[in-house]
Amino acid sequence: MFLKKVDGPGAITLPDGSILSRADLPPVDTTRWVASRKAIVVKSVLFGLIPQKEALERYGLSEEEYKSWENAIKKHGEGALKATMLQQYRQP
Repeated sequence: MFLKKVDGPGAITLPDGSILSRADLPPVDTTRWVASRKAIVVKSVLFGLIPQKEALERYGLSEEEYKSWENAIKKHGEGALKATMLQQYRQP
């Protein structure tokens, strides 16, 4: 079995003690973005598993879209990424 050499760590330990690895990242061809997948991408960038630039390229995200996910998590937690919670958390 051959392993692809990647820049950066292969896995990170999150503050809650759980381990996040590159294998836990959503597939590159993801089209249905549920809250849990968005949260994994944001956590992987914030805690240094992958650089933001790689995440944007890998998933075809705009910087604005990624930043909105990151801000929602920072302000209100992962629940703010759910489509049903948009009105509650994103009012001016």
